[in-house]
Amino acid sequence: MKDRATFISSMLSHKLVGVLARWILGTVFVYMGLVKAFHPVDFLKIIREYNMVESHVALNFIAAALPWFEVLCGLLLLGGIAVRGSALILIAMLVPFTMSVLSRAMDIHTANAIPFCAVRFDCGCGAGEVIICHKLLENAFLILLSTLLLVGHDHAWCLRRDLISPR
Repeated sequence: MKDRATFISSMLSHKLVGVLARWILGTVFVYMGLVKAFHPVDFLKIIREYNMVESHVALNFIAAALPWFEVLCGLLLLGGIAVRGSALILIAMLVPFTMSVLSRAMDIHTANAIPFCAVRFDCGCGAGEVIICHKLLENAFLILLSTLLLVGHDHAWCLRRDLISPR
């Protein structure tokens, strides 16, 4: 009887972590995506500062489509639809973005000879000017939540395996 109670409480805690991760990620991406979508010119100017894309057509496409793609992923997470796929897409967006922000921050740090954590700039995330150390920690947290959703234990195949395996 105690094993069953432990199993149920373990499953509830895994499920709660998954739901909280979905809600946090979904809310962040819907909000940040809408901020960028409603200010596409500002977002375009910030993207241009990263010097990653030369083509004006590609830059305009990114500035127009990426915010709505973020909103879509956020809504899917909030709705609990395609959670693992959305989490994988968020990781695929967050990791290169974080590396780009880190690279740009290092350039500013070197050029201005200021302490790294004193570097501030508008990274294009939709939150305005940010302190770089805070932004990197925030992105690491978002990547962690996305990874938890991607490999989490609240999926049906994990439940069946837990029921079958002996304790």
